[in-house]
Amino acid sequence: MTDFVSLYFALSETSSTSQKVRLLTEFFGAAPQGELGWAVHLLRGEKLERGLSSSQLRQLCAEVSGIPPWLLEESYQVVGDLAETISKLAAGKASGERVSLQKWVELVRSLREAPLDERMAKVAEAWRHMSEAESLVFNKLLTGGLRIGVSRGLVVKALAAAAGADEAQVSQRLLSLRDVREISLPALAEQGSGSENMAPYPFCLAHPLEAEPQQLGEPEEWIAEWKWDGIRAQIVRRGGRVAVWSRGEELVTESFPELELLSQKLPEGCVLDGEIVALDGDEPAAFSRLQQRLNRKRISITLLKQIPVGFIAYDLLELNSEDLRNVPLGVRRQKLAAILEKAGISKRDLRLSPEVEFCQWQQLDRMREGARENGAEGFMLKSRDSLYIGGRKRGSWWKWKANPYSVDGVLVYAQRGHGRRAGLFTDYTFAVWKDGELVPFAKAYSGLTDSEIREVDAFVKAHTKERFGPVRPVEPQLVFEIGFEGIQASRRHKSGVAVRFPRILRWRKDKPASEADTVETLRQLTS
Repeated sequence: MTDFVSLYFALSETSSTSQKVRLLTEFFGAAPQGELGWAVHLLRGEKLERGLSSSQLRQLCAEVSGIPPWLLEESYQVVGDLAETISKLAAGKASGERVSLQKWVELVRSLREAPLDERMAKVAEAWRHMSEAESLVFNKLLTGGLRIGVSRGLVVKALAAAAGADEAQVSQRLLSLRDVREISLPALAEQGSGSENMAPYPFCLAHPLEAEPQQLGEPEEWIAEWKWDGIRAQIVRRGGRVAVWSRGEELVTESFPELELLSQKLPEGCVLDGEIVALDGDEPAAFSRLQQRLNRKRISITLLKQIPVGFIAYDLLELNSEDLRNVPLGVRRQKLAAILEKAGISKRDLRLSPEVEFCQWQQLDRMREGARENGAEGFMLKSRDSLYIGGRKRGSWWKWKANPYSVDGVLVYAQRGHGRRAGLFTDYTFAVWKDGELVPFAKAYSGLTDSEIREVDAFVKAHTKERFGPVRPVEPQLVFEIGFEGIQASRRHKSGVAVRFPRILRWRKDKPASEADTVETLRQLTS
């Protein structure tokens, strides 16, 4: 664990990508198998199940440190990070014993099954034998807040270097080794096992298109497809079996049994990339309908009938057990169209994502603004010659979304941020008018410059109406334009609506709070 703690701080102290890869490679090369598997698991952003809630950790910290709860809360508000606050107040002295990361992970995982008093005693005893640095990392495991500042791509790059293997191969092997304890450098260097390997390929991701599309070159060099509002997924058909994987590398086959059934008609040794969408008749429906099918292990017959789903395929990654990722996209699409036609599957259930024909970028731009009328979010733009490269590689795949919905909302609550923003109020709640009252409808923390954040922070501190807990109610004076991707009815929100992916578009310093938008304005956006 000492080595992992040292790695954590070394990674946090450098912004150099090459330095991070070097540090990771050295760590992976020296780590024993058990240590390696859990380190990879955590470095890739995975979390451990929490055995103690934040309030229980606060209570335990107050008991161990001997300070009153109110002082602990004030300390937390200043520090801005619960794990760091506890490490400063409750850490003991390092025992000098080299405790493995695996032992710490096993301790955290064991908490779920123990009675509360036993859980509290175990954590308190662990704190007594930790330095402040060790306690910080351990507490982040407890709270699920271990963010190390390395991407999954960097982890794969370093693992490939340590194992002497190809990065793409390592990515796929990581997906096939579902038990982290099986991860070792020899296992990652080992070739896949054909039909027995039901793992997907690392997903190829697109960048948002922020420049003018004319800069991409001639229109005929690009394929335009609708960007569907669903769940990105791969269907893997190997060895007589079918597996459906989400982009988050979760096996979701049981959640979509109809896709598993129809995919049996696909040829052996084939992998499709596409989008799972809810259906309204034969056409894609709003994402809010698909949400009702998510996170369910068992799907009732009633739900299957009420919310049917389909798969819109836009890429073929494997055919006849041959990896096609290094074949140009134009050729892959031709092969995909041929196998879908031959499979004889209803186009309602499994269809090829249509290529949108256009001659000029301005023509496509006009169609983009009507994307939502087609149940889409905008366009995907893909170079006809592009290869399928895992991760987010700039240059060959772009997502060109329709302009977001937007309304003007009033800042009504603020909360301090975390990490480098710990001392500033950066997390905001916005409200719109309803029957003469401001009702919250969205929370957002992105979209302002550092200068604007400092200005809002000063306003919050000067115009706080009450001081109780971490959230500050503020005088309703500041108006911001809030952008979002979708809206739906919600019983959980006082406004009666919920919005998807809210963010701040701009600060409306020209507008008083009385002229902010209303709930009715929100509802009319999608009517």
